Amino acid sequence: MISNCEFNGIKLYGKVEVVDSFPDIKVQVVDSFPDLKVKKVDSFPDNCGEWQFVDAFPDFKIQYVDSFPDIKIQYVDSFPGIP
Repeated sequence: MISNCEFNGIKLYGKVEVVDSFPDIKVQVVDSFPDLKVKKVDSFPDNCGEWQFVDAFPDFKIQYVDSFPDIKIQYVDSFPGIP
């Protein structure tokens, strides 16, 4: 469950790496009723729901899944965060 823009102590903003195994968080992309609205940014991912995708030195790692996610996300262009 998400509280204070954290999931199991992991802040849900910052630099994110997409991996195929051993993720910190399993995410499912949905079109409605997300747990978190995510905005992709190129720099300064300092606010809740702002993710900067990187290939190295991430703050946390995610894996895309189709079922049994830890959290559900929806990509947005504005107003990221907990809906």
